[in-house]
Amino acid sequence: VGNSSALTCFLKGNITMLTWTITPKAGGLCTLVYRVDTNETHRTTCSDNINWIFRAGLPPALGIWQVGLAQEGNYSCEAATTEGNFHTRYHLTVLAPPRLSLSCDEQGSPVCEAAAGKPPAQLSWVPEGSSTAEEKCHNNGTVTVLSKFTACSTNVTNVTTCMVSHPAGNWSQSISC
Repeated sequence: VGNSSALTCFLKGNITMLTWTITPKAGGLCTLVYRVDTNETHRTTCSDNINWIFRAGLPPALGIWQVGLAQEGNYSCEAATTEGNFHTRYHLTVLAPPRLSLSCDEQGSPVCEAAAGKPPAQLSWVPEGSSTAEEKCHNNGTVTVLSKFTACSTNVTNVTTCMVSHPAGNWSQSISC
């Protein structure tokens, strides 16, 4: 989420026409067409953050700026060239890093929340102890994970650290309750 991406087509020869068809998980079909002979582009129902990237000496690419969850889906390129037709397909999966917060509940136990991650974050504790975890799914495909730490022994240090593992990164935060 928030990064930019460029998708390119595999092709041989000189391009005569290039078509991108985008089928997002949510929302309608988007198409972008480029005709070399007339140097014309055409687009239908595409969001403003999806457009062509033209670079000297390279075939046109599809640019996605400020990638959001709405851009997740299938991207298909069809290139008509002097050497034939070529197809390239991508499935774009968008990762949403969770927002980490750590607090103490009314009983003095640490509570760690990894909010709105996609996929759900994995939470663990240092030092090890027992914990309970709950997941709350949101309409946009993200998941909030809430974990409450309970020490197994009274000899445990006062500082507890919540470790968050996620494909978009790893984070930790410490607290003394």
